[in-house]
Amino acid sequence: METTVYPREPQVLKELRDATAKDPRSPMAADPHASQFMTMLLKMMNPKRTIEIGVYTGYSLLATAISTPPDAKITAIDPVRSWYEIGLPFIIKAGIEDKIDFIQSQALPILDNLLLVRKEGSFDFAFVDADKQNYGNYHERLMKLVKVGGVMVYDNTLWGGTVAKHDGDVPDEKKEGKALAAEFNRRIAADGRVEICLLPLGDGITICRRIS
Repeated sequence: METTVYPREPQVLKELRDATAKDPRSPMAADPHASQFMTMLLKMMNPKRTIEIGVYTGYSLLATAISTPPDAKITAIDPVRSWYEIGLPFIIKAGIEDKIDFIQSQALPILDNLLLVRKEGSFDFAFVDADKQNYGNYHERLMKLVKVGGVMVYDNTLWGGTVAKHDGDVPDEKKEGKALAAEFNRRIAADGRVEICLLPLGDGITICRRIS
């Protein structure tokens, strides 16, 4: 993947990105430009408790762990541990494995359990890059788990730019994803509980700041 993040991308992140590129599912990986922006956001926020839904090989997870305070903790949820294990050697190399609580599971049951065992507003930041069918469900749960003033970032909200195209101009294999992304975008735009910003980085990231 061509990227302008090379001059400032930490070496361990580049190594993980190179290792991920060898996996046949590598297009699932977080975009390095979007991750670079997110790390700047994290450094300004200084969050102590973050949650990530959808990990894959852990590029965004490693970027988050590097960019948060030494005592920060990250809850990371993904149903496929073997993907996470591709990135685990790089997480260990970076010396931040103790920051991460990796949970192998579908996300909704874990989020529902967190709502039972933690106080509302227990998290400062959330990143979501998982099954698009459940983005709305994740958002509703995160609106309780993330504190007022906290931030949620959703990936793939432009879906290859198809959300701005007529259906007739969209390949059949992208139409379902386009419809899901467009519906989520409409939902977020109408949600008065958050301030939003959609950025054309990677496949599109939507940043939501909870205000109520």
